[in-house]
Amino acid sequence: MITVHHLDNSRSQRILWLLEELEVPYQIKRYQREGTLLAPEALKKVHPLGKSPVITDENRVVAESGAILEYLSTKYDHEYRLQLTDADEIIASRYWLHYAEGSLMPLLVMSLIFGRMGKPPVPWLLRPFGAMLGKGVQKGFLNKQIARHQQFIEQHLASHPWFAGQHFSIADVQMSFPLLAMAKRGALQQLPHSQAWLEKVQARPAWRRGVQQGGELQLSD
Repeated sequence: MITVHHLDNSRSQRILWLLEELEVPYQIKRYQREGTLLAPEALKKVHPLGKSPVITDENRVVAESGAILEYLSTKYDHEYRLQLTDADEIIASRYWLHYAEGSLMPLLVMSLIFGRMGKPPVPWLLRPFGAMLGKGVQKGFLNKQIARHQQFIEQHLASHPWFAGQHFSIADVQMSFPLLAMAKRGALQQLPHSQAWLEKVQARPAWRRGVQQGGELQLSD
C-alpha cells in the first residue's frame, strides 16, 4: 500500500488530494514541525533530504511533488480520470507542473522567509535590522516579481477553465498549493479568475476528502 509521509501544513496535502481523485487506497504517516518551519529529523529516515512530500510504494521511495504526481497518475490512473489526449494540453500541463515549484514557489518561500526576519528564531537584538532588511527586499524585489506572476496566472485562467486547458489534470493539483499560499496573503482578492479557480477546486469532493484526511492548511502569511 502507498504510504504518504505527511508533514503538517505542507505540499504533501496535494498528494492526498490526487490519491482521493484516483480513489487509490493509501495510509498516512504524520510528521509535525517542531517549533520551526523545518521538517523533523524523522523524515530523513525516509529520504536523505528529510523533506515532504515523499511517498513509499512497496519498496520504492518517490520524492518531489511533481515526480510524485506523475508517478501516481501514470501507475494508478486506470480509469484515465486525469489523463490528457490533446497534445497542446499535455504540453501545457507539463509546463504548469514544473512552473509551480521551479518559478513560483521559490518567490513565495523567499517572501515568507524575509517576512519573518523580524521574528523568532532571529535573535531579538537583530530583529529590528532583520525586519528592515526583510521589508526592503520584499518592497524592492519580491513584491514586484510575485505580482508579475499573479497577473500571468490570472491572464491564463481568464481564458482557460483549468491550467492545462479544457480538462482537469495534475497541473491543477500541483498549482493548488501556491494559489492557496497567495490567497492567504490576500492576493487573490483582485484576481477574480484565480479566485474562481480556487473555489472550484475546493468544491471538488476529492479535495474535501483530502482535507479531512490531512487537515486544513494553516499557511503563514
